[in-house]
Amino acid sequence: MMWVNKQFGKTARIVLTIVLAIYSIIWLTTLFTPKPTQTTQPEPTTQSQAQPSANVSATAAPTPEPTPAVPTEYKSALKKAKSYSDTMYMSKQGLYDQLTSEYGEKFSVEAAQYAVDNLNADYNYNALQKAKSYQETMAMSPEAIRDQLTSEYGEKFTQEEADYAIANLPQ
Repeated sequence: MMWVNKQFGKTARIVLTIVLAIYSIIWLTTLFTPKPTQTTQPEPTTQSQAQPSANVSATAAPTPEPTPAVPTEYKSALKKAKSYSDTMYMSKQGLYDQLTSEYGEKFSVEAAQYAVDNLNADYNYNALQKAKSYQETMAMSPEAIRDQLTSEYGEKFTQEEADYAIANLPQ
């Protein structure tokens, strides 16, 4: 009502609006931020059980090897690689370079390698999407597109991925 009736000065209305906006942003952020999952393992119980007979051998169930914990940096690199692949249709080498670039994401080479090795991306599809973009927006010839796709200064797709893209471009 203070905005309608103008009981308060312009400065008070602006300050209150900013405070309410900040409060709303904080509330929305906490509302939609995923909560960390609690992964506690139950403590082993030590109960003594009588063996029914001496003929029964005690066989312990094989315990599965614990999966090594993936470092957070590696998970972040994989998530960023997926984002680049899904939105910018980057090549495997392009993703690696972007993830490790001092002007890009600045991930360690190990994290970037983990990301590109574990990313389930269809690089033929990515090359085709890039080729379509070059064809539609820049009116490039198929050979110019192929050169751009495979250039070390361009998209850095493999020759096979570029060949697939050119072969599947709309005519």
